[in-house]
Amino acid sequence: MSKKYVLFYESADDLAEKAPLHFAAHSELGHAFHERGSLVAYGPFGNPQEEGSMAVFTSRETAEDFARNDPFVINSVVRNWQIREWDEAFLP
Repeated sequence: MSKKYVLFYESADDLAEKAPLHFAAHSELGHAFHERGSLVAYGPFGNPQEEGSMAVFTSRETAEDFARNDPFVINSVVRNWQIREWDEAFLP
């Protein structure tokens, strides 16, 4: 098993209005974390307004760093966020 840390975002009510304004900077941050190897994957659920989005990180510290510096958080595209520890497991 390998520990991962899942960052969950709860979307603000005006997601459709605010997200496009900050998407480029949010995406740039995501690519930077991914290139360093600390962001495994991220993206919205099927209905991001109602279901939010998530990202999987290799450490709690990098997940926290991402959330604190994410333009979506800074500009209130995201109402709330939380990190949960996850044990990634593959069956033989």
